[in-house]
Amino acid sequence: MKAVIVCVSVSHGNTRRIAEAMARPLAASVVEPEELDPAELADYDLVGFGSGVFTWRLHPRLSRFIQTLPSTERPGRAFVFATSGLPEPGFRPATRPAERTLAAKGFQVVGGFTARGHDTWLPFRLVGGINKHRPDTHDFAAAHAFAEHLRTPAS
Repeated sequence: MKAVIVCVSVSHGNTRRIAEAMARPLAASVVEPEELDPAELADYDLVGFGSGVFTWRLHPRLSRFIQTLPSTERPGRAFVFATSGLPEPGFRPATRPAERTLAAKGFQVVGGFTARGHDTWLPFRLVGGINKHRPDTHDFAAAHAFAEHLRTPAS
């Protein structure tokens, strides 16, 4: 299986570290959107898309990249992941718009993953941020287990 993870990690490296934990069992490389031509994704069996959450949305660079993806006739598998200082409200997960767009473009969306991360967005910056020690070993283990599960397609 050939896999790649497209990741935008801009604040504290939280998302990049989660992406790297997922990349190990998948033998995937972790790249930024600008490092990959969207047409190249047709060469992959599994593609991960992840970023931090900013005001309940994925990073604009990742969202724009997903929007520019060509529709595919070969249904590749995809997953979306995110890190956030606050828990996602069940009625509005930050990953849902990306999952919908990927499905509309012909990807088989096979899952999603979220982890808490150190967050210094205002007003949290005033107190040094929240989740200062996240992601932690439990988050990395959960990301690794999530990726292990994705290694073999469901029958």
